[in-house]
Amino acid sequence: MKRIASAVVTAALVAVAGYAQSSEVGQRRENQQDRLAQGVQSGQLTAGETANLERKEAAINQEVRTDRALNGGKLTAQEKQTVNRQQNVMSNQIYRDKHNAGTQHYSNNEVDARRENQQDRIANGIASGKLNAAQTARLEKGESSINREVRADRAANGGKLTSAEKQQVNRQQNQMNRRIHADKHK
Repeated sequence: MKRIASAVVTAALVAVAGYAQSSEVGQRRENQQDRLAQGVQSGQLTAGETANLERKEAAINQEVRTDRALNGGKLTAQEKQTVNRQQNVMSNQIYRDKHNAGTQHYSNNEVDARRENQQDRIANGIASGKLNAAQTARLEKGESSINREVRADRAANGGKLTSAEKQQVNRQQNQMNRRIHADKHK
């Protein structure tokens, strides 16, 4: 199953790369999204790290849209320099987050298997362009919240989840599943 998910993400990355925007700003945005998708898929980025990065990426994207709207669809040379600096900062942050000690770990149980599956679906949505930065940030924030709750519950119960806690997490994962589907198909 993991090989299939990996193959799907790889195929999506190749397809997106071929369709990448011609502008330097657009190309860098596509490259950064590809790096984020790869980090999510490989587990190098945690849900919290991804949410933070996507929130910052969404802010840059909104700034670019606003600047273009004010300038007849184009960016001035100064705006391009500003965006380039912001994208350099984002690139460095992506690198640091992908290479820090924080990784997404999944065990061999139902709760963790679903978490991994949801992360793979989000990574696929990023790579295919079906999820934008703002959508991904919201989804990853939700995933991060569930992950924190699972960690706290396990810490309180000697590393295990009670039956009631598993049911609660399952309901939350069902909600996330619906959100992922809805956002990918808007």
